[in-house]
Amino acid sequence: MKLYYSPGACSLSPHIVAEEAGIRLQLEKVDLKTRKTADGQDYMAINPKGYVPALVLDSGELLTEGPAIVQYLADLKPATGLAPLAGSLGRYRLQEMLTYIGGELHNNVGPLFNPATSQEIRDERVAALHKRYGLIEKQLQGRSYLIGEQFTAADAYLFVVTNWAQKLKVDLSGFPNLQAFQARVKARPAVQTAMKDEGLLH
Repeated sequence: MKLYYSPGACSLSPHIVAEEAGIRLQLEKVDLKTRKTADGQDYMAINPKGYVPALVLDSGELLTEGPAIVQYLADLKPATGLAPLAGSLGRYRLQEMLTYIGGELHNNVGPLFNPATSQEIRDERVAALHKRYGLIEKQLQGRSYLIGEQFTAADAYLFVVTNWAQKLKVDLSGFPNLQAFQARVKARPAVQTAMKDEGLLH
């Protein structure tokens, strides 16, 4: 399978899940400004959505959207526990967290990457992020990961989205559980490998 990614973007979460599951992926870097792949292809012709991640399956089909891709990869190796079994309450807890991270964290952080975003809107988004991180902080109280002591695909997604905070100058000092979570996830060997593969660690 081939994963189209951009270093440190949300495509890092399926990269982490694949490493955790022991799934070998072919990696293809995408320049999101030019919409060109590392080998010079027009990325829009591969994925008309124009953003990462995108996963080309062994069948040749294309799967997009990070929350769908991480569940697909996790389900290839159910024994890893990266996704609770379909039909279990744990699976719906996973989907609940993936949806929350995507809709409430990822969407709010997006405008902070745009230098044209006004200070007023930046302040509004940071305030919104702090409110939403307050719920994550409570979720992590007394547990190592979002759904308990088992690392799941949702933890990979939260780690990646939250990892942008420093670059974007979003202060997370008021969230000790979240900060401990970030350090815990970053120390995982699979996370270290994925980040090194993307040139994020040396």
